[in-house]
Amino acid sequence: MAAFLFKTGKFSFRWRWLVTVLWAGLLVGAGVLASRADAAPPNDFSIPGTEAQQAYDLLAERFPEIKADGATARVVFKADDGKVTDPDQKHAVDDAVRALGEAPQVERVTNPYETGSVSKDGTTAYAQVSYGVTVNELTDASREALMDTVEEARASALTVETGGNAVSEKAAGGHSSEAIGLAVAAVVLVITFGALIAAGLPLLTALLGVGVATCVIKVLSAPLDLGGTTSVLASMLGLAVGIDYALFVVSRYRDELARGRSREDAAAHAVGTAGSAVVFAGLTVVIALAALPVVGIPVLSQMGLAAAGTVALAVLIAVTLIPALLGIAGGRIKPARPRPRRRKGHKGRKDGAGSETAPRPGPGARWVRFITRRPLAVLLLGATALITVAVPAASLELGLPGDESKPTSTTQRRAYDLLAESFGPGFNGPLTAVVRADGGGDAQAAARDTAARMQDTDGVATVTPPRFNESKDTAVLTVVPATAPGSKETTDLVHTLRAPEAEGDDAQVLIAGTTAMNIDVSQKLAEALLPYIALVVGLAFLLLIAVFRSILVPLKAALGFLLSIAAGLGAVVAVFQWGWLGALFGVSVPGPVMSIMPIFMVGVVFGLAMDYEVFLVTRMREAYVADPRPVRAVVSGFDHSARVVTAAAVIMIAVFAGFMGSSEQMVKTIGFGLAIAVLFDAFVVRMTLVPAVLALLGHRAWWLPRWLDRWVPRVDVEGESLQGSGPAPTDPAPAGLPPSDTTAAPAEPYEVLR
Repeated sequence: MAAFLFKTGKFSFRWRWLVTVLWAGLLVGAGVLASRADAAPPNDFSIPGTEAQQAYDLLAERFPEIKADGATARVVFKADDGKVTDPDQKHAVDDAVRALGEAPQVERVTNPYETGSVSKDGTTAYAQVSYGVTVNELTDASREALMDTVEEARASALTVETGGNAVSEKAAGGHSSEAIGLAVAAVVLVITFGALIAAGLPLLTALLGVGVATCVIKVLSAPLDLGGTTSVLASMLGLAVGIDYALFVVSRYRDELARGRSREDAAAHAVGTAGSAVVFAGLTVVIALAALPVVGIPVLSQMGLAAAGTVALAVLIAVTLIPALLGIAGGRIKPARPRPRRRKGHKGRKDGAGSETAPRPGPGARWVRFITRRPLAVLLLGATALITVAVPAASLELGLPGDESKPTSTTQRRAYDLLAESFGPGFNGPLTAVVRADGGGDAQAAARDTAARMQDTDGVATVTPPRFNESKDTAVLTVVPATAPGSKETTDLVHTLRAPEAEGDDAQVLIAGTTAMNIDVSQKLAEALLPYIALVVGLAFLLLIAVFRSILVPLKAALGFLLSIAAGLGAVVAVFQWGWLGALFGVSVPGPVMSIMPIFMVGVVFGLAMDYEVFLVTRMREAYVADPRPVRAVVSGFDHSARVVTAAAVIMIAVFAGFMGSSEQMVKTIGFGLAIAVLFDAFVVRMTLVPAVLALLGHRAWWLPRWLDRWVPRVDVEGESLQGSGPAPTDPAPAGLPPSDTTAAPAEPYEVLR
């Protein structure tokens, strides 16, 4: 692998203009095709195989006029004085209902006085607005017409509020979020490299990769039926890993220049060594994302595959375009600056001429020396801290938060509260029961019997009379629970209504509705989570055995990931579900965590965790191959990579955190979850626990059984095959380990060389 990438880097450097023009042409071509492509279709949030989805599919087939997946709004009228049945208030409500029916895209509006949608005390009524299109297809004109009607009705002696998905504003574009992440990334890169041109290369190539990927996704949206939000994750990850991968290659190039190599050899060696780590780190991310279809949720599968393609594109750019641009930049990119020497008068080692020779240890060197002196204490303290943060994850509640989770200042939340107060807490989460009699049974009798049984079931407030389709073989009923939508009692009620004894002899009963769909989604995700983790971790474990030629290092990497993901989920629960520090992170009303969040975090964070594992431990493995003294290899590898890994992690965190500004709750939660999980993984697990564990294990960390060694392919990530390529300058001793100590060996497996 290293030899092939070495040749690739040398080719790209020599033919720099050709490679650059080809990539620029790809961007232009993809942009032209994207400008002519059809618009992306609405997102498919169907969950194949679930009972709720079966019910919705049956309704779409036999009750097309209901528009089960159409946008809806519920306009609530409350009399400020008197009752809504009083002549003046009734006239105002009738006018509002008439205006709602004349609005664009409206399919049907119910009149509360005709449907009995008036509270028992007569103070509150509501009108149901059904649109003929999905919420993604709803136009701004339709939304404005709805809110204008509500404002006009408020001019009378009525309090008027409205809820439903038709009221929700369209998600704001992610451009401002991306701009925040890019701004932070630019600052970090300038600090890391100390030069604008070197800092600009990772930004330029990351933007190019995201641009190509976004255009390709748009071109494929119509043919492959990709939803409108498919590119969200691709954009998020493309920026993060694109910058990180380029950062590692450019940083290694400057290190090679500092060792005395020519620019061409430096570029080739950078791609052969750091590029090898990029390839395998990218492969772990691709494995994690490409395995998301195992879950069986179309929108999640689309986002995962699109993001996997974007990551693969970022890897190609890092090993081809980056060396080409390094060649074009020429002398404008300087070698890495040596660390400052010890100050005058500072006690330290001197060479034969009496001058100071030992470089002053930087923060990374001091940190790893501290860890390797006390590895057991550091390991216990770090693991305990992560486990403590992970405790709230045991209380994780999944759901699809609705209007009840919105701030009380919104009209959706006020409408929700008015309905709960006047009609009962379960009125905001009605269930839909579909009764079918395809086997020749009497659907009408079966529907009446089903309605009677449900009405007598504990936890049911009301059941509407059955409504039949034209062929009279299917009926639909609305069941209103007596408890709130997200309560455990309502969940238990759904299970009771779905029990086999709840069905008649000649009919099948299917339960749908938001609460029922939440239960189905949670169950499907729970069933898929363990197989998904096993698949992803298993494949990555095998890959890392080949990369590090070790059993314990991949095992440590997997266990560290589990700690990171558990702590990340614990933080998500504490902020978004419990409301801790909610105001700081823009969470005004806590509520259930998005159902897809845990498995989504597992897929993405695992790939990113392996990124840091490969980048950091590869340098340690490289040092161990050159000088097989384990503690020295840990110190040397950490010293060479700590600054760059820190910069990469800060950039990744900034990019993800920038997406917390999105108005889309799912994007906000994902942005926070990924940012906090990367924070834990990079700075606690990879840069603290990893050197502690390796120091404790000593030589055993790099042990591989002989029988397995014969079967595992040699991928040469550390660049052993490149030793004869070009000049072979000698690396300086790690900071804090003077050259005169290079022959010393530690007395204990975890003792630092002095």
